[in-house]
Amino acid sequence: MSAKAIESGEGGALDALLPELLSEEEEEPSQSSNQASDGSSLWKPPQRPHQGAHGSGSYPRDPPQSEDSNFYHYAGMTAAAVIGGVMAVRAVPELLDTMGFTRTGISRSSVAANMMSSTARANGGRVPSGSLVSNLQSKGATGLSTPSNILLGSAGALLGALLWNSSSSSRRTQY
Repeated sequence: MSAKAIESGEGGALDALLPELLSEEEEEPSQSSNQASDGSSLWKPPQRPHQGAHGSGSYPRDPPQSEDSNFYHYAGMTAAAVIGGVMAVRAVPELLDTMGFTRTGISRSSVAANMMSSTARANGGRVPSGSLVSNLQSKGATGLSTPSNILLGSAGALLGALLWNSSSSSRRTQY
């Protein structure tokens, strides 16, 4: 801030200290600018300019960030998205198998067997085509189609990127 801005009153919180500071500077030119006349320090932390909503330093209390920090943020988010997509595509067939929808049919004493039994009781002893049980058994036996894998991968990638952003924003607020 320039001396003219201070004198004109643009200093805001400095208004109360302005006459005192100006009189000390005029009286003791040999005094160090970092020390008051009584020897105590007048050092103030530097003020960082507020930048855009997505740029480095966008939060007033953030430490200054280098240009590389954006690279590492986006590299981490990309890695989290890839890992999330791969995990989603690999986890769904494993989940179906764990539930009892296997390649050879529905496993005994499994969640799938209980679902099939309930569906059959509700429909007069048969499992209708197009029901949840028949669709899950079809996916368990033949695997997922390419469009299903693309949809699952996209959803997993989105979830991974969102989790990365939420964890990196919580690291920002810790400072």
